[in-house]
Amino acid sequence: METHEFLLDLFMILVFARIFAEIFAYLKLPPVLGEVFAGIVLGPSFLDFVEVNQIIKILAEIGIILLLFEVGLETDMRKLQKEGLKSVIVAVFGAAFPFIVGYAVSYYIFNLSAIVSLFIGGTLTATSIGITIRVLKDLNKERTSAAQIVIGAAVLDDIIGVILLIILFDIAVMGQINIERMIRIIFLIMLFFTAAPVLAMLMSKIIHVYDREFRRLPGFLPTIIVSLILFFAYISHIFGAPEIIGAFAAGIALSRRFFLPFGIALKSDPHFTEKVENQMRPLIYLFTPIFFVTVGLSMNLKVIDFTSIDFWLLTVVLLVVAVVGKLGGAFLLKHISFIRKLIIGTSMIPRGEVGLIFAELGRTVNVFSNEVYASLVFVIIITTIIPPFVLKWLFEKEEFS
Repeated sequence: METHEFLLDLFMILVFARIFAEIFAYLKLPPVLGEVFAGIVLGPSFLDFVEVNQIIKILAEIGIILLLFEVGLETDMRKLQKEGLKSVIVAVFGAAFPFIVGYAVSYYIFNLSAIVSLFIGGTLTATSIGITIRVLKDLNKERTSAAQIVIGAAVLDDIIGVILLIILFDIAVMGQINIERMIRIIFLIMLFFTAAPVLAMLMSKIIHVYDREFRRLPGFLPTIIVSLILFFAYISHIFGAPEIIGAFAAGIALSRRFFLPFGIALKSDPHFTEKVENQMRPLIYLFTPIFFVTVGLSMNLKVIDFTSIDFWLLTVVLLVVAVVGKLGGAFLLKHISFIRKLIIGTSMIPRGEVGLIFAELGRTVNVFSNEVYASLVFVIIITTIIPPFVLKWLFEKEEFS
């Protein structure tokens, strides 16, 4: 791609994101959906003006990492630990049910092959924390106990998703699971997750001391934090087994997970935390919309044959599995109101870019037919676009109940 073409693409992404976000906000709709819709309009579904390339993907990934870093700055670690068991229940059921039932209905009801059914189940396990976190932030609900449960569950969901992706790729390409490599990858992932909070705490202390005692020039905080984002994205990609096609998903999951504890670790001094937030906010506002527009750009409505009965049958069944699977985990929780369970379950429904990674991998390795791929894309679109509306309504209902 020529430089001038990329500059035009970036111009359209930023301008369209702002225009549609403002329109949605004016209509009292979740602004994040305005940004996703901007991507759908600019992408292959409608105008086909912008094509997702590697540079846009990198900018989008910086955007979601910055968003999670900001969430970390606003997360109460004590609440997060207190809700830990609930997060585990929500994550495990929300991954196991869609995977098992998605496989079963695909294999036994629709007579699809075992590998196709496994990939369908894997795609349905995904949760896009980015969509949910942005909606919670827009509604000023990111510090609620429900939000802490969802954040914790999404962390575990990413681990499960990465391991599933690696296993499914091995089965699709080599016809068997490479046990040795899988164990090595799981060990590296666990090592990264164990080391990340410790590294985050150490880095935050060094940054705090340097900023207070040695800094002589302005702009230190944004520079060092973005530098760390790039460095840990690189390191986590290595931990994610780069020899497989799906490795970028592991890199995404792991690099995001470092910056949540990193943001939390920087909260030791309220004055310093406020300083970090003020200096990082312009970057967050700049990069985050790129991520949500990219989600929309990755959705192609033209691959869907809306006149096909088979398409609708498969789509409706998979959609039910996708929704029930995520809601079910929340309804296993005790001592929580019915509406709060609905909020937690609905927050886990969006598949977003994570679901698209699974679907695209299935298409790339020739596991999915065009019809199956189209059904999954439509399920991902519906589960990404509808939940923010439902969440907004549920929170309003909770306030007046």
